Amino acid sequence: MKAVFLDRNTLSERIDLDIPKGVGQWVAFQKTAPDEIVQRLKPADIAIVNKVKLTEEILRQLPNLKLIQLTATGMDNIDREAAKALGIEVKNVAGYSTESVTEHFFMLLLSVMRALKDYHLAVEDGTWQKDGRFCLTEPPVFELQGKTLGIIGVGNIGKSITQIAKAFGMHVLWAERQGRAPRNETYTDFEKVLKQSDVIVLTCPLTPETKHLVDEEFVSRLRKKPLLINMARGAVVDAQAVYEALESNRIMGFAADVFENEPPAADDPLLKIANHPRVIYTPHIAWASEYAQDKLWKILKKQVEEFIAKYKKEHPTL
Repeated sequence: MKAVFLDRNTLSERIDLDIPKGVGQWVAFQKTAPDEIVQRLKPADIAIVNKVKLTEEILRQLPNLKLIQLTATGMDNIDREAAKALGIEVKNVAGYSTESVTEHFFMLLLSVMRALKDYHLAVEDGTWQKDGRFCLTEPPVFELQGKTLGIIGVGNIGKSITQIAKAFGMHVLWAERQGRAPRNETYTDFEKVLKQSDVIVLTCPLTPETKHLVDEEFVSRLRKKPLLINMARGAVVDAQAVYEALESNRIMGFAADVFENEPPAADDPLLKIANHPRVIYTPHIAWASEYAQDKLWKILKKQVEEFIAKYKKEHPTL
């Protein structure tokens, strides 16, 4: 079988991409523009992609394609309904980055709560020396102990965050989906989570239901001026709504590893608040520890090998 990796540059060059058994032809492109997708995948049995978008229009032009293997957990860049109708299997890689994303979340959380940006700059730019005191106490530093953390999206990452948050002495609420009664005693009504949380983290998938979940109406339901942290997908938040919420002092701060457009456009509202002491961003790297990337490829390799073995068993004459 022929496998084509369309966006190799989304993984570190330091990661060894061991070719799956059963792949007779292997081609890896560093990146692929939209108008290059069809030409590159025409002869392929297996497409390996991270962020390249495969629409119904594209998939209909790829009669040889049998498998789309993502190098990610999120699958919002693939038209899965079209793939299913065309008999193309779609696989993602789940569970590889739980530890990496969890650690990254707490890095962002602690950085904002303890105003890390401002205090580092105070040492770097001479502000501390000019002040003369043995320590600086502005902006305020906040502890995690006793704070309530609301988690929207309780998968592997949400559960991992829960475990560590409790070790910090935080009270954790798992949000039930909007408009639904809590499925069991471990979940809390969505409205109560918005009203009671000091920190809200988004770890949910991007779906039609969650697109721009954090909007003006969402912000209006907050009661404790919480810190918002987006570890999901950029489009789960309405950037303009977050910008206005911070400017009007309705949220304490905002941290994110994701943007709706990546990299963000120069006029993205979130960039207007980038220098705020309670705002910190990273360029979609929470998942990308070297351990996680290595684990990702091992899972991917196993999945592709299993697919090829199954396909050959079902089509012995090919």
